[in-house]
Amino acid sequence: MFNPDYRITPKLLNLLTGIAAAREAIANAYLVPRWEVSLRKQALIKNAHASTAIEGNPLTLEQVSALAEGRDVMAQRKAKQEVLNYLEVLEKLPRLAPKAEIIESIILEIHRLLAKEVLDNPGDVGRYRDRQVGVVHRMTGEIVFLPPETADVPRLMAAFVEWLNDKSTRELDPVIEAGIAHYEFVRIHPFIDGNGRAARVLAALILYRRGFDTKRFFALDDYYDSDRLEYYHALQSVDPKSRDLTAWLEYFAQGVMVSVQAVRERALKLSADKRKAGKRGQIALTERQMKIIERIHDQGQITNREIREMFDLSNRVALDEINKLMDLGVVRSEGQGRTTHYILA
Repeated sequence: MFNPDYRITPKLLNLLTGIAAAREAIANAYLVPRWEVSLRKQALIKNAHASTAIEGNPLTLEQVSALAEGRDVMAQRKAKQEVLNYLEVLEKLPRLAPKAEIIESIILEIHRLLAKEVLDNPGDVGRYRDRQVGVVHRMTGEIVFLPPETADVPRLMAAFVEWLNDKSTRELDPVIEAGIAHYEFVRIHPFIDGNGRAARVLAALILYRRGFDTKRFFALDDYYDSDRLEYYHALQSVDPKSRDLTAWLEYFAQGVMVSVQAVRERALKLSADKRKAGKRGQIALTERQMKIIERIHDQGQITNREIREMFDLSNRVALDEINKLMDLGVVRSEGQGRTTHYILA
């Protein structure tokens, strides 16, 4: 089984402690659902832009935001498809995070979603590479990284997945586990293309599964994209022989810290007036109720009929959902009779 080598340095310990404190502040901030939707969508767009930009996608943050809203942009088809694929994977993250283990079929599914209609050879989508590849510097054409031999990929991935699901791994700090997984996946380089994006999705999946980012507020990829050379330098800082991951984990944890602190500042700013009024905590909604809020957030309003069609509900059950949201002060009704619709309160 894969056995990572690293040390918990004072710097790494301080980062993990700071991350935990910032997450606690976010958890205790007064956030109404529309703020939660805004924070999640902001993180989704930033992650999709940053993770694809790291690998050369030319779309701007504004263009990615437009695609996320269902609008078209003037760009090459492949560039748009890469972004749309990444957005889709992030939206489906909860479905990719079952209570059971992370198995290889989930990793292959991640790549299938990321690479569909993007790779030149459709046969390379959602399957391990069948030939050797190298990471080439886009400017110089120099090979900067040569991954393990193709014949070793199945064995290395099996050992990696075994480690992911080992009891001792689940006892690690989630940030440490995600950071190790990110590096080892990139090192193995199991696919012809899209390994960096798949590694970053896998790290996000681990953090989601471990309860670290269940609301998906954090734009971790934004930190890596802010200084791409530093990101690549951190990955290459691991000695190929000793494979000591300490320096990489310090860098990875620093990125998590920056993202969590940014969300903390935004959350505390949003909830400042509510705290003055003595309100604490967040309004807990079901997944169905959050989807209703997201729909209102996107289109400005929703009707009872739309709720019925979204979830295949009876009129009575749809009304019950709306009444619960109105009782919580989350939405309010406008209009009468057939013109009745609901907006955010």
